[in-house]
Amino acid sequence: MGANVLFYNDGCALFYYQETIIKLFLVIIIVTFIFLLQMRLWTGDGSITQVHEYQQKLEVLNKQYIENKERNDILYGEVLNLRNGTEALEERARHELGMIKKNETFFQIIE
Repeated sequence: MGANVLFYNDGCALFYYQETIIKLFLVIIIVTFIFLLQMRLWTGDGSITQVHEYQQKLEVLNKQYIENKERNDILYGEVLNLRNGTEALEERARHELGMIKKNETFFQIIE
């Protein structure tokens, strides 16, 4: 009886093995497809590591943006002050250019 399992007269055993091979082949194809999708997720364009790198670069750029914005705000305040008031202009002329008013005496202290 055991020998008859492989060789049925109606071909049922042969069909069973063909069906098993087809199922195995489909499982191999599905596993390969999932593996390829995982490879793209971990190493391809737009992968998790690349997204992490982009997030770090974005954080650095945001910090630089905040620093530059603060610096620009300070400079904009100085520009407004120079346009509207003569005191700021006079102070800059004194410190940066060494200018003095009439009837003033300039003393330079060297340390």
